[in-house]
Amino acid sequence: MSDHDVTVLLADDHHLVRSGLAGLVDSVDGMRVVGQAADGAEAVSLAAELLPAVVLMDLSMPVLDGVEATRRIVAAQPDAHVVVLTSFSDTTRVGDALAAGAVGYLLKDCDPRDLIAAVRSAAQGYAPLDPRVARALLPTTTVSPADRLSVRELQVLRLIGKGMANKQIGRALGISERTVKVHVGHVFRQIGVTDRTSAALWGKQYLPDE
Repeated sequence: MSDHDVTVLLADDHHLVRSGLAGLVDSVDGMRVVGQAADGAEAVSLAAELLPAVVLMDLSMPVLDGVEATRRIVAAQPDAHVVVLTSFSDTTRVGDALAAGAVGYLLKDCDPRDLIAAVRSAAQGYAPLDPRVARALLPTTTVSPADRLSVRELQVLRLIGKGMANKQIGRALGISERTVKVHVGHVFRQIGVTDRTSAALWGKQYLPDE
């Protein structure tokens, strides 16, 4: 054991989880567990007392949840490195934890090697994020498949909705039947259908009125 070890505080209300994490962390050279908390309030108290390099924080705990515990730890120790370790990956929980001051966010089914790497990374001032969590933070798109269609493809889709065959569509638009087939194939791929009936129904539901 060295004064230069990365010290870790574990906060999780399940004894079995804490024991497993403690065994993993203590088995790594240059890393050691200095405390274990069974609820958020205890985590806040132990963090103030022990000043660990990294706090591995569960989110769902009694007395005080992980988000509020993180907020209080970081408020008292601005340089604290809290890494959330939880089963939840939804955008709301991730956002709340990071807003509270957590520097990292991992899922409990992560590889043990990734967990150890994340603890080291956090201790060095980096922000370890599980790739699945990082995807949850990406802005969601509001683009409709119809917005990805060209003006010509929208025209083709509307004529499909009127029951026209490719040859009829070509005559109506002044383009070859072969070109119509290319447009139809692209339209099908963009809106996720495989036949003309489905395309017509999709168009009636999602295309704005002319």
